[in-house]
Amino acid sequence: MKKELTISELAKLMNVSVHQIRYFEEKGVLYPAYLDENKYRMYGIDQIYRLAHILLLRKLGLSVQAIATWSEDGTPDEMQDLLLQSVSRIESQMDQLQALNGLIHKVLDEHKRFGHDTSSIKIIQREALVLSSWFETEFEAELDARMFVQQDNVLTELFEADIHYVYEEESRVTICTEVNGVEGNIILPGGEYLSFMFSIQSEADLERHFELFQTFADKSSFILTGPKILVEKSYLSLFAQESIHYELLACVDRSSEVAIKQEKKR
Repeated sequence: MKKELTISELAKLMNVSVHQIRYFEEKGVLYPAYLDENKYRMYGIDQIYRLAHILLLRKLGLSVQAIATWSEDGTPDEMQDLLLQSVSRIESQMDQLQALNGLIHKVLDEHKRFGHDTSSIKIIQREALVLSSWFETEFEAELDARMFVQQDNVLTELFEADIHYVYEEESRVTICTEVNGVEGNIILPGGEYLSFMFSIQSEADLERHFELFQTFADKSSFILTGPKILVEKSYLSLFAQESIHYELLACVDRSSEVAIKQEKKR
């Protein structure tokens, strides 16, 4: 029996596939010790150590091409640089995974909150919100795909963004998204807001929900100030594709309420 191993025996010993060993050979980072009389690739101790070295470098994040280049005439300093580059890539991937983890929890929290508050109107406390306006249109205008692509500024990560429709005037609405860490052009102050969470099958039902919202405010003697904000909950479409989920908001002016109550007492 020969002292050297066949490619299948080497693959089994090192817990890799034959295909992977052949790939390393194609890329010039591993060679057999020799070909026997039957043209079988044979591998000895040197090849076992070499393969172990390659697998370690791959685990440390080096590409096969980087291993091949370094193997030709690489220096210890160059290896250190390669490993530092690998660390940088891994840290970047960790940041991306952390951000993804936060996004998933945000989606789940939104779903949980909406599930508890479906079709409810209540007072909530909100922090100040910074928005970046995308474009403005008529209140009665129906949004279509062409309106989105005709804008000068491209909205990144549209599929992740909650779309905010800010009704500044009776006939105009500004389409915005929330921004963090950068300057926006619309700031919604923090404070008490009247919140109405609901889901509808068609945007044709929006007007009725606006009326319900205003009727509730009037009956409760809430003085609404500033623009009404309609938030389209993009994340929640993952759970019910047939419905559109919204939150309608307006700031409540408590000082005006107090003044009105004092006037009524007189």
